[in-house]
Amino acid sequence: MTEIIRDEHVIHLRNAHVSYIIGVLDGGIPMHLYFGPRLERLNPAGLLRRAGAGEDWGFNVQNLGLDHLPQEYPSFGLGDVRDGALTVCRADGTRSADLRFVSAEELPEKPALPGLPATFGGESATLRLTLADALTGLRAELLYTVFDDCDVIARSARLVNGGEAPLTLGRAFSLSLDVPDADWELITLSGSWAREREIVRRPLQPGHQGVGSVIGASSLRTSPFAALVRPGTTEARGEVIAAALVYSGNFTAEVEVDPAFSARLLMGIHDRDFSWVLQPGDAFQTPEALLAYSGEGLDGMSRSFHRICAEHLVRGKYAHADRPILLNNWEATYFSFDEEKLLAIARTAADVGVELFVLDDGWFGHRDDDTTSLGDWKVDRRKLPGGMTALAEKIHALGLRFGLWFEPEMISPDSDLYRAHPDWAIHIDGREGIQQRNQFVLDLTRPEVQEHVYHAVADMLSSADINYVKWDMNRNFTNIGSSSLPPERMGELPHRYMLGLYSVLERLVKDFPEVLFESCASGGGRFDLGMLYYMPQTWCSDNTDAVCRCRIQYGTSLVFPPFSMGSHVSAVPNHQTGRMTPLSSRANVAMSGCFGFELDLNKLSPEELEEVRDIIRRVKSVRRTLLYGDFHRLLSPYEGVDTAWITVAKDGSEAVAMLLRAQAQLIPALPLLRLRGLDPAARYRVEETGEVYGGDELMAVGLAVPPKRGDAQSVSWILRRVD
Repeated sequence: MTEIIRDEHVIHLRNAHVSYIIGVLDGGIPMHLYFGPRLERLNPAGLLRRAGAGEDWGFNVQNLGLDHLPQEYPSFGLGDVRDGALTVCRADGTRSADLRFVSAEELPEKPALPGLPATFGGESATLRLTLADALTGLRAELLYTVFDDCDVIARSARLVNGGEAPLTLGRAFSLSLDVPDADWELITLSGSWAREREIVRRPLQPGHQGVGSVIGASSLRTSPFAALVRPGTTEARGEVIAAALVYSGNFTAEVEVDPAFSARLLMGIHDRDFSWVLQPGDAFQTPEALLAYSGEGLDGMSRSFHRICAEHLVRGKYAHADRPILLNNWEATYFSFDEEKLLAIARTAADVGVELFVLDDGWFGHRDDDTTSLGDWKVDRRKLPGGMTALAEKIHALGLRFGLWFEPEMISPDSDLYRAHPDWAIHIDGREGIQQRNQFVLDLTRPEVQEHVYHAVADMLSSADINYVKWDMNRNFTNIGSSSLPPERMGELPHRYMLGLYSVLERLVKDFPEVLFESCASGGGRFDLGMLYYMPQTWCSDNTDAVCRCRIQYGTSLVFPPFSMGSHVSAVPNHQTGRMTPLSSRANVAMSGCFGFELDLNKLSPEELEEVRDIIRRVKSVRRTLLYGDFHRLLSPYEGVDTAWITVAKDGSEAVAMLLRAQAQLIPALPLLRLRGLDPAARYRVEETGEVYGGDELMAVGLAVPPKRGDAQSVSWILRRVD
């Protein structure tokens, strides 16, 4: 049960497993006291002494300063030289804010965040902690929500100019959390195109460390996530404090270790190239940050993030629905196709059991390569003489659903749209435009551009029976400027862009509730919790090589559940790495996500097509478990040649386990694979062998791994409870 308990100085939020405790010092300074396993009560005496406060809740700012105080929402300019959550500039150029306690109230329900994605629903309790600066009139309304069913605290801040003069925000973070020691290691997710969300783990050091993005997206290089773990923490054991931002644009996730060896975790919109003017009466809402605690290692942390995604973030028809097995034509045809070529692939797809055919790039304008036509979302009648309506009807007549690729946030210099509206591209007047992938980014701060992007997609969805949209974004911001913003507001562009994008997406998902939307950004370049609020799945990576995907999907699963990961079987040699891998291995890796194909089935042999039929039947038989079960990582590709994971149905009735060995070993190093998450009191039949084992035995002893020769060999098992 969630609850908020208050006495004179202490505010205590808790559910069945975790507590979050705030203290208010005399004078109104809010102090962070505790975040961790549930407490019945807290004696703050030791914490107060450590912070330099008296046991009577007094604190002498003049003599002691704020530099060692674990503040709840620290600001710049009052003597705390550590990085803080807030920087405010007055009209005279001075920068400081002295936020003091005004009120604390429990809200009847969790409020939505205007214009932003955020968690919702379920049994929860929400605190609004209001602070104010007497000099400037700035008011900070800090929201804290604790959920009944996951060990996560949702945090955000609303900053209101209640004064009579304009203020400029130079930093407005969503989260600040002080922990009393630095005996932690930091885990972040980093990488690049085709190498997304690599796990990086390092000890905390004095000073600053972390990740961030300033390219207009959460990015291929980093992810808006950071975890503090105790040394020795593993998947199954140890303490974890982690945060993830519900946002898709520029962000920072950083930790500072001060000279007293305390650590401060900060998360929010990146303050590089950020400013926001608050006129009197104006308000600024920060994105939401999700703060998780686990005493059961990284596995426990991931379960909390996966659950909050499933129950409190993803919306609409596909929040808990089976996802269709799809075939995307991109690696089968690239830009070179016509209607008959597409239908030939679709016929075979329908025959083997595929449920959704997706037409990727190249269907509009005169786009025979990536140099042209973005922005001109009209069907290319050279390739599709009957238009999209006729093609959709023919695909549906085969018993398939139909999907379509868009990249609506972009504009090609060689396009009718750019020739008519060159100022609609993000640009700096007087500077030559910098093209990436032969395209510019549309300026979604402008209402007329938002309207164009909405209608580019909505008009096509209204004209044909389209069931799925793949929404791509293949370049980032450069020459960051807008013809529509005055100079003093140019620093608002990156965030205003995100607000514009979110506004378009909100309209589309409400107007087309039957459509399954998938996010993509050069692969996994915008795989974040913000996009999942609008699109329940994301293309995990353009790299479809099974061995590479083991690392990519393993790292992605730290935060994101299987139902959010687009994962496909592609052709060999793999188009990205050139590697040859067995069809079974490609399928075993891909089925731990939103399963599909990225190849020309007509190029497979009859034997391979029969194998594809068997694979699809197998995936369909366990699809709900694979998508919505509890996912556990068993063996890490970062620590050896083996990758293994298991997904267990919520009721423990069924499980699917997978192991892939990247490189063959002369002497098998892994005769038994120990499973996790099963019902220890139950017995399970292994479908492939008919053997029956106890759940406790499978977790304590393990399951025998059959020997196989060659690289990239894999095995998967379906386990079903028999009593």
